[in-house]
Amino acid sequence: MKWIRIIGLGIMGIVAVGTLLSCEGSEIETSKPRVLISSDIGGTDPDDFQSMIHLLMYADQVELEGLISSPFGEGSKKDILDIIGLYEQDYPQLLAHAPQLPSPNSLQAITKQGEKEAAPFKGYASATEGSEWIIQCAKKKSDQPLWVLVWGGIEDVAQALHDAPEIKEKIRVYWIGGPNKKWSINAYSYIAEHHPDLWMIEANATYRGWFMDEDSPLDVKGDAFHDNYIQGRGAMGKDFINYYKGEIKMGDTPSLAYLLNGNPDDPTGESWGGSFERIDRSSRNVFVDGSTLEDTVAAYGTIEWRFTGPELSVSEDSVLFELEVQNQIWPGFYLGDGIYGVKYSSKKPEKGSYKTSSAIAELDGLTGSYVSIDPWPGTPSPDDYPLRPNWYSDRKDPALFIKDQQGAKTISKHRKEFLLDWAERWKWLEK
Repeated sequence: MKWIRIIGLGIMGIVAVGTLLSCEGSEIETSKPRVLISSDIGGTDPDDFQSMIHLLMYADQVELEGLISSPFGEGSKKDILDIIGLYEQDYPQLLAHAPQLPSPNSLQAITKQGEKEAAPFKGYASATEGSEWIIQCAKKKSDQPLWVLVWGGIEDVAQALHDAPEIKEKIRVYWIGGPNKKWSINAYSYIAEHHPDLWMIEANATYRGWFMDEDSPLDVKGDAFHDNYIQGRGAMGKDFINYYKGEIKMGDTPSLAYLLNGNPDDPTGESWGGSFERIDRSSRNVFVDGSTLEDTVAAYGTIEWRFTGPELSVSEDSVLFELEVQNQIWPGFYLGDGIYGVKYSSKKPEKGSYKTSSAIAELDGLTGSYVSIDPWPGTPSPDDYPLRPNWYSDRKDPALFIKDQQGAKTISKHRKEFLLDWAERWKWLEK
């Protein structure tokens, strides 16, 4: 594959030159990365509204093939369509500066509904419009991979890999993990165990360099950027104040920024979306009949508790108990042969405790604790998921931490450059 350097519109990046067949259309030549977004917009965190506005303002730099709504609970593809509606109002002004921006109609056509519930213990459930769209786009003939940028739960990717494992050769995944991994731990575990050869950037902490801005110049700090560069500019600018009162977070945007600046084929290099190192295992600890503060695990690793109870004749993945940890409830499943299991992942280093509740006496009122520490991956364990050569994650170098957030400085160092580039695009919407 040939590489060219693009300089223009305030962006310097490296992109592949290849042939693209869109999910519905004929074969075309493109020099842009093929991109599909899976977002939890409208779900547990409003920052995806900010990231969606940013995405649409840079949509001329990529070939968008899918916008999938994959929230937990509240939220749906209507939330994506609402932002596209704002974009439609600003489209004429934006188009004068970036004529390759996609039309609102074309964006509406690729917006799909994905999974709204966390996966059961086995890691997948049933196909969704979103998971089927991932498969459809991945299978199209192209010299370029399909970049699947996951801003929330990874359920639709897990489902697509289960239903069509052959797409692994066609996709590259950049996942904002951390808290999303906590919610998606069953789907993640399925991918790590059954598809360890997936090309994956697993950003559990690096992305936090996007909004941990202690060293940023005053004019681009999170609480100042809106007033200085966004306020009153177009329909999207007027809407931006509705999310975190306009304070910049956009924790999922690094996945797109990774494609806007740098060589995306080399995760170990420099880019607006961070720099990563190859990992050969995913930390996992299985505790039979509980854990204590003597048990130390890796932050972002998979913690799996297994408890013994009565043998039952129930369907696979039946939820028969709950585990409360860090003031949140997680479903526990019957695994067969009198064994019950639940998984959890801490989103940061922490000291935690848990308590179970169940109508089954043997599973009711069980308590325990654990301690999670950095760096990730942690001390090798026989329970770890072994990974193949194309899995990357946060850099372990202590010099690249911001507080306890591993690798975050590989993004924060580019924050001013990135935000000032975005500020130039906001000028397009000035009256």
